[in-house]
Amino acid sequence: MERFINLLIIDDDEKTQKGLKEILSGGGNNILVVNTITEALPVLSKKEIGILLIDVDSPSFDGFEIFKAIKEISVIKNIYILVITTNSYSGIKMVKGLNEGAIDYITKPFNPNLILAKIEVYKALFYKDQRINQLLNNIFPVTVLEDLNRYGKFSPKRVENGVVLFTDFVSFSQKASKIKPLQLLKKLEMYFTQFDEIIGRYKLEKIKTIGDSYMVLGGVTEDNSEPAVRACLAALEIRDFIINEKNVAQAMKTDYWEIRIGIHMGPLVAGIIGTKKFSFDVWGDTVNIASRAEQNAEPNTISLTDIVTENITQYFDVISRGKMEIKKRGGSLEMYFLDKLKVQYSLYNEGKIASGEIRSICQLSNVDADHMRKNILNRLKASLPEEIVYHDLGHTLNVEKAALRLAKLEGLDEEEILLLQTAVLYHDTGYIINDVDNEMFAINLAKANLPKYGYNEQQIETIIQIISATQHNGKKPETLLEMIMCDADHDYFGRADYYSVSKKLRQELENYDKVMTDKEWVVYQLNYLENIHEYYTETAKNIRQYGKSLRIQELKKILKYEEEASARSLK
Repeated sequence: MERFINLLIIDDDEKTQKGLKEILSGGGNNILVVNTITEALPVLSKKEIGILLIDVDSPSFDGFEIFKAIKEISVIKNIYILVITTNSYSGIKMVKGLNEGAIDYITKPFNPNLILAKIEVYKALFYKDQRINQLLNNIFPVTVLEDLNRYGKFSPKRVENGVVLFTDFVSFSQKASKIKPLQLLKKLEMYFTQFDEIIGRYKLEKIKTIGDSYMVLGGVTEDNSEPAVRACLAALEIRDFIINEKNVAQAMKTDYWEIRIGIHMGPLVAGIIGTKKFSFDVWGDTVNIASRAEQNAEPNTISLTDIVTENITQYFDVISRGKMEIKKRGGSLEMYFLDKLKVQYSLYNEGKIASGEIRSICQLSNVDADHMRKNILNRLKASLPEEIVYHDLGHTLNVEKAALRLAKLEGLDEEEILLLQTAVLYHDTGYIINDVDNEMFAINLAKANLPKYGYNEQQIETIIQIISATQHNGKKPETLLEMIMCDADHDYFGRADYYSVSKKLRQELENYDKVMTDKEWVVYQLNYLENIHEYYTETAKNIRQYGKSLRIQELKKILKYEEEASARSLK
């Protein structure tokens, strides 16, 4: 698995800069260089810098106190700072640096092996930090983690109108007894992973799973408005996903699962329990009633209490189902089935996917990027001709992955990443109808489709410009987003899987009667790599240019072998 990291060197000595770049190039290192702390601060505030190397012998060095400012402004708070100094002063400056927040030091003249060894250690720690943070984010809500980091604890919190959503599978025990444990686990994982994606889309918080039961909160750990509306939107998607899976299973004559969903809202207390193994949870009668509502739902239906219905009925169609008795607590509540979104608040008037208006009411992004992505990937999967074996769905996903990697290393914001990712997903849709001027079809499709998902005119125009940058018209990309698009499209030039990917390109060309001999194919590749292609962003140059140069050397050796073999055959 490829892993990448931004390393920032602060040093105004060109010889030192060049020496460190030569030592550290490769291995997923994106090396950035600035001359002074002043130049470094904007970089640190925008890009995730994992390791910082700073020359404390430089005349421009402002003192070790600057380390605190660096850590405060840095996107990554646990940045690893290494001091660069000369041997004669290393002891004194190392102690000062360590006292102010540095983690280690390297000395001049450089020992390449020692420097590489130290950098690899801190890279490993950086990747470990990332993994730990990822795991913590999967376990605790963001607001809880912020309090734990800031205060070392999370104080219990009372919420007056928290929303609780429960799901469970119908007749789960009977179905589980007929499936092997590993198969059961995989099936649950498939469903719960899809649920995670859906509830994340509506800024809700999964609390836990208990067997086949899945519990979600709204209005407790997030600030978005209308938690009941968001919970209902998520519930509709979960229900429709399960119904679709059932329909497919019935068509294939295989077993299927059905689901019950219940939603209630009211007072809740949220907090963390445990001293060694922490657990975030909520308590209150609201939880019990939500669970009761779910238990009394019918297969593949969503059961709402009256208080939830009062908060969402403006936007949804509901069906009254009478009163439900509340065990233990006593009394009863009026209950309803959630049917669908009102057509005026849904895309395509289908009552399923929220329009931009209701997303705005819920303080969600006006752009429904998740459904846009799913739609375009399904279209590529279903409509690309069999002859398209290179510019296929896999190619689009690989370019998307490369673009998101470059975007992260370049420090793009959420809006920029959205526009870039959208352009990537659309850029090869033209191959659905034509392998020539495919970008124009992609542009026209984007113009027609994207307004339905909430994109505004300015966003669409930016996306069109990014797609246009991939046209082979001799014009170079101008903006950073256009540069990343072009670099991601040819990311594989510098990867180890170059030959397996290029083999698909050759096959696709042959499918359209562009047949080449082995020698002609090598010449074709060399000409493109050496004379036409270039990487535009510094990041792509840092992480892919070396690999690309290796491909060129390898192809030249292959060409030489082909020419020698051809010469021998003529004798």
